[in-house]
Amino acid sequence: MKALTIWQPWATLIMAGVKPYEFRGWPAPRALRGTRIAIHAGARPVRKSELADLILRLRSTESWSTALKPEALAMIERWHSNPFALPLASILGTAMLGEPKRAYDIVSEFGAKLNDSDRDEHSNWAWPLTDIVPLEPIQPAKGAQGFWDWRA
Repeated sequence: MKALTIWQPWATLIMAGVKPYEFRGWPAPRALRGTRIAIHAGARPVRKSELADLILRLRSTESWSTALKPEALAMIERWHSNPFALPLASILGTAMLGEPKRAYDIVSEFGAKLNDSDRDEHSNWAWPLTDIVPLEPIQPAKGAQGFWDWRA
């Protein structure tokens, strides 16, 4: 199975169903669309400043800019108090990778009129992730950039 490494807290937010899209600068590979992929939490430590920024944005009129569902706020507030609660370097579960969409086509789902991201080159494409299946227990894995092979 192909796996995709995603930094925390984003990987756990995907598994919780409150981050419906993974954003990348390119469309997902055609061969993987419509297939199940493993979601891997990268080894990079969680940055409290990123969590604090997400909290501020989710509490504001700019909450759409996070592309997160409102339920994400309580989770992120807990992790801000204890960022070590998030697993690192592990396969968290699997998801179905959907047909990529242009980011500006999906921002209305989160209450925005347009994509005014200053990270436009990083978030041009929204990759839908559905049919989330958590892995219990999670499996330690080193990971890699891009898609890589994981044996369950």
